Amino acid sequence: MKEGILLCGHGTRREAGVKSFKRLVSILKERYQNTYEVDYGFLEFNHPTYEAAVERMYLNGVRKIYALPVILFAGSHAKNDIPYELNTLQTYHDDLTISMGKHIGVSSFLLDLSLKRIEETEKQLPKIDRKETCLVVVGRGTTDPDANSDVAKLTSMLWNGMGFGFATTVYSGTAYPKIDEGLQLVEKLGFKRTIVIPFFFFTGVLLERVYKHVSEMDSQSKNEYVYTDPFGADELILKAFDERLHEAKNGIANMNCQLCKYRKQVIGFEQDQGKKQMGHHLNVKGILFEEDEKPTDKADSFGSKIKKILGI
Repeated sequence: MKEGILLCGHGTRREAGVKSFKRLVSILKERYQNTYEVDYGFLEFNHPTYEAAVERMYLNGVRKIYALPVILFAGSHAKNDIPYELNTLQTYHDDLTISMGKHIGVSSFLLDLSLKRIEETEKQLPKIDRKETCLVVVGRGTTDPDANSDVAKLTSMLWNGMGFGFATTVYSGTAYPKIDEGLQLVEKLGFKRTIVIPFFFFTGVLLERVYKHVSEMDSQSKNEYVYTDPFGADELILKAFDERLHEAKNGIANMNCQLCKYRKQVIGFEQDQGKKQMGHHLNVKGILFEEDEKPTDKADSFGSKIKKILGI
């Protein structure tokens, strides 16, 4: 039976972010080319959607798909939106099986990559004692406290392991404190240097917002504020995907549900317990860019020519 890997992206309004994602896709295609057909899709804003990608794989003879979320932490995207989409798509074909892998999450590879990005940044700066440096970890921020706590756990591990004077977690949106609020709090502590590491794969609107706030604080403060590069398609990230693929293939891709707000009554989120799984990106599927060619379209068809003329 022919098997495939579907890389499940979120989607972004920044073309640079889309290009970075597609670069990761091309790297993983080469990495798995002898065993799997690799394709990709987006949850919102960009094409192809998951539906188009799955249909393309099915037409190519794939009957078993391992869906790997290109998502760091298990907020509503990993718990609701992506499973909802994949469960729906699996009903389209009786002979198709889709197994969803786990998000990257709290991983030794992510911890090692964080260390690498921080040390890369430190090497470009005058050397000072880490006790005089504050580390700020920036998570995307979700309405799920379980996902936010995973970011905080990695922050604690980096703090203890690398010996910073202080470390804290902020978020680019949704959760508190946001990046600008967190930097204002850090400024009051008076550390000579603050290193900000964004827990993001690629560039995009949220990452640009993070860098903007860090640069503004650096220009206003007598202390130093710097940021690291995002994670990108580093080999350590690729090893994390290897691990998640192994789990999905062997049926051991279990999500941590001990403190999931949908299963337990979590303080401040009691109303979410038992909530029905439902995607919330239906109104923004692929609204920014049209894929060049849908699985059932001919490149030189009349409809395709009209789309190109209209720019859609």
